[in-house]
Amino acid sequence: MTQDELKTLVGQAALQHVVAGEIIGVGTGSTVNKFIDALATMKDQIRGAVSSSEASTARLLALGIPVFDANAVGELAVYVDGADEIDGRGHMIKGGGAALTREKIVAAQSRRFVCIADESKRVEALGAFPLPVEVIPMASARITRQFAVLGGTATLRLKDGQPLVTDNGQHILDVRGLRITEPLAFESEVNQWPGVVTVGVFAHQKAHVCLLGTATGVVTLNY
Repeated sequence: MTQDELKTLVGQAALQHVVAGEIIGVGTGSTVNKFIDALATMKDQIRGAVSSSEASTARLLALGIPVFDANAVGELAVYVDGADEIDGRGHMIKGGGAALTREKIVAAQSRRFVCIADESKRVEALGAFPLPVEVIPMASARITRQFAVLGGTATLRLKDGQPLVTDNGQHILDVRGLRITEPLAFESEVNQWPGVVTVGVFAHQKAHVCLLGTATGVVTLNY
């Protein structure tokens, strides 16, 4: 199967984790788009969604799924999102789609994180995928230097030749050259750096289950 077919497969499989009558936390990205499309087939069974990005909000609304402000609802039963990398303990790197801060907020509001990914995202240790870090623009040069001390090379993410601006009005640094063997400690440390809005390591908000698309079908990994 192609990668796109695997994404469709896990997007549909995630419907089994949707709790009827509840508001669903919905992530961002190409795999999540497959889940949103599948969710439309049962939209009458849920109250709606809390979305992690403007792009996902637009897709949900276009399919007739109500979108709620995170502050207007309480705890969510489940959050469904993809990952750029996921290790054997359910720790992830996220943020390839630049929505990491809102993704982490919705994940923290949810009792259960269901990660949907194809098998190429499974790794032994995090860091091969460039680590996204959302930063306040005036701090980007200093944060770049702090990553250099750790052996990482941070570059400002661009779009059409200009710094990419997130839904929150901030910038993204992508950090290469890291091998993150202690994700919890790493996330805690970097989140304390002045100017860091969110680091794209999801260890404190790790996945509880991963639906992994493989050539032989969907494999369910529990953490």
